[in-house]
Amino acid sequence: MDQTTTSPQTTHKARSFSFSWAGLLPFLLPILLIAIWQVSVSAGWVDSQLLPSPLAVIQDGIALWQTGELPKNISISLYRATTGFVLGGSIGFILGLANGLSMFSRRLLDSSIQMLRNIPHLSLIPLVIILLGIGETAKISLVTIGVMFPIYINTFHGITSVDPNLMEMGHAYGLSKWEQFTKIIFPGALPTILVGVRYALGVMWTTLIVAETISSNSGIGYMATNAQEFMDMATVLLCIVIYALLGKLSDLIAKALESLCLNWQNQGGASRE
Repeated sequence: MDQTTTSPQTTHKARSFSFSWAGLLPFLLPILLIAIWQVSVSAGWVDSQLLPSPLAVIQDGIALWQTGELPKNISISLYRATTGFVLGGSIGFILGLANGLSMFSRRLLDSSIQMLRNIPHLSLIPLVIILLGIGETAKISLVTIGVMFPIYINTFHGITSVDPNLMEMGHAYGLSKWEQFTKIIFPGALPTILVGVRYALGVMWTTLIVAETISSNSGIGYMATNAQEFMDMATVLLCIVIYALLGKLSDLIAKALESLCLNWQNQGGASRE
């Protein structure tokens, strides 16, 4: 009876092809949509004044980049986003840490924080403008508020959801409170905290888009609003694409951070075993 044997080289090639195909798979749908978009405009099925072609959007982006307007506004938006994220993330993390670890702090602060969390933060725009004006402080404050609550609730939930059996084991081994925190509580809460970070990044861009379209004279949102007034649809679409790319980049960074931190945690657990 004939037996079919597979050489290691054939298996390696099959795996390489599988991995390369898996890497290309996420790009198939966007490429298909862009191709349909380009063909529809080129064939005249869609009015190019209402929906410019992808090539027109790319050409508009190159022109704005050469004038310096596009890199300037992207850098301003990145500054606002990162500053608000760092401030809001730090506040949310500290409050989640305090309320998760201390029953006194939880009873004192958590109820008030939960009430504030249920207020849509974008509804605070009129109040923020009245109190802080329309400058950088107002925009960064809105991003800070939007980012703070996702990180707070995930940090709080992660810490309070640590397995009690692990805590009892820590007591049995005579671990100090600091050792319990660094070896049991924080590693156990880290996956949930990172989920909050990933969600907060999405809220960050959503908040910034709205903040920059209201009483602003710089940033990507300002570019979109200004282009809308002059019916410059190519620039409007360019701004939308830039926001989408920045959001995707943020998500990739969050995934990389999650992979790095959780890989470190698994390696630490394996070394202890």
